[in-house]
Amino acid sequence: MKHDFDVVVVGGGPSGATAATDLARAGHHVLLLDRAGRIKPCGGAIPPRLIKDFEIPDHLLVAKATAARMIAPSAKAVEMPVGDGFVGMVDREVFDEWLRARAALAGAERRTGTFERIERDADGTAVIVYSQDRGGAEHRVRTRAIIGCDGAKSGIARQAIKGAKTKFVFAYHEVVKAPAAHFDYRPERCDVVYQGNISPDFYGWVFPHGETASIGVGSANKGFALRDSCTRLREQSGLAGCETIRREGAPIPLKPLSRWDNGRDVVVAGDAAGVVAPASGEGIYYAMSCGRFAAESVTQFLATGKPQALRQARKRFMRAHGRVFWVLGIMQHFWYRSDKRRERFVTICEDKDVQRLTWQAYMNKELVRAEPMAHVRVFVKDMGHLLGLTA
Repeated sequence: MKHDFDVVVVGGGPSGATAATDLARAGHHVLLLDRAGRIKPCGGAIPPRLIKDFEIPDHLLVAKATAARMIAPSAKAVEMPVGDGFVGMVDREVFDEWLRARAALAGAERRTGTFERIERDADGTAVIVYSQDRGGAEHRVRTRAIIGCDGAKSGIARQAIKGAKTKFVFAYHEVVKAPAAHFDYRPERCDVVYQGNISPDFYGWVFPHGETASIGVGSANKGFALRDSCTRLREQSGLAGCETIRREGAPIPLKPLSRWDNGRDVVVAGDAAGVVAPASGEGIYYAMSCGRFAAESVTQFLATGKPQALRQARKRFMRAHGRVFWVLGIMQHFWYRSDKRRERFVTICEDKDVQRLTWQAYMNKELVRAEPMAHVRVFVKDMGHLLGLTA
């Protein structure tokens, strides 16, 4: 029986759009299915490694951050200059659409619709069922493979992958018109706020986006009022009077799923696979990297017909980034538990070794091994702060 597509990619965020682009460039017949009106709450930071690996043009960068400011519970502020280079800032509404348009230019077919379920034809072929309007007619497409990039609470993962569960942080942000002049806001600096009243277990942020700014908070505590916290953050940042352009909220996963494929013809990627970094909440680079690995594993599956090829997506991602996720998970567990520890964490950020190694790891997306003595110094200082031996 004839297939309508080689691959259906469900979800058109950075992960899905990247997978669709790579597969279409490889000559596969690809459908990119994305629901309308979806904008994810996101600070919008992308490192140089992403800009290089995924060929992001400069015009998509609405700002270039050259410093981060860490703000402690006591209001102590530690500025961490990037040094050489910058962190790119993007508006997800524009950035995601550009990625989807690039997938279409590469040859992927775009359709707008909401995923409903996976069915199976008599011969076992996967059928994606989707609707274009709420309560409207359903459409069906037969496909050889499926990549689920449909967000943190992925319908693909829930239906196709047994035990697809992970932990979440709930994020909320407000995009505001950036102030023309302000004593405490700089269009080239990202503020990260580590205060229990802003978030009891994560952080708040004020990120520049050129003509706008993203002001947001995150927490895994379902009872924590994110909107109220965002209001407090705006007030203490002096941005309460800025015009609000839009408000967005969504769950963000903080642990990769233990399995990404169904052993047959489905693999998940991006938020659906749980690849948002602990501690930092960074997701765009990891989503796009994950989408690329998923596309490569599906290409191998299509060539060989062996479902085992789909397992390579997770194996290759964890080989590349698993250690970073492990280290960041430990950081979040230890340093975000109380204001006392948050205060010490911000103090650690004053250290020049910490600043240099942090930026090198972030910009290049790998742990720095070239400076063993710097790591030793950082470890000793970290333990001193953790045990309360350092003022």
